[in-house]
Amino acid sequence: MDKDAFEKGLKTRREVLGSEYVDNSIQNAGEFNMPMQELVTQYAWNEIWNRPGLDRRSRSMINLAMLTALNRPHELKLHLKGAINNGLTKDEIREILMQTAIYCGVPAAIDSFRCAKEVFAEMGI
Repeated sequence: MDKDAFEKGLKTRREVLGSEYVDNSIQNAGEFNMPMQELVTQYAWNEIWNRPGLDRRSRSMINLAMLTALNRPHELKLHLKGAINNGLTKDEIREILMQTAIYCGVPAAIDSFRCAKEVFAEMGI
């Protein structure tokens, strides 16, 4: 593991997903899944999220669409919070999810709208 890349990724991961969630993920990682936490933090959150070329808002938009397509509600909820943290509005998120209905299927989009409604309620927005 590249300690510097991990620390940079950890900083970005905390800024997008929130320190509480990220710190819990790291603290609750055992011997079995800590290598996965290290991989995701170093590569996804440093090597990809910290690349120039796309801002965090754009990366969040892409993630919402991809996670809808992949039907990953747990990750979608995390990235909905991250999208809000990255400056997306409810209206923008609605438009992203509307577009997924056409390209990913209506059932996938309906599930994502359900997830978004839960996240918005949790966040008080």
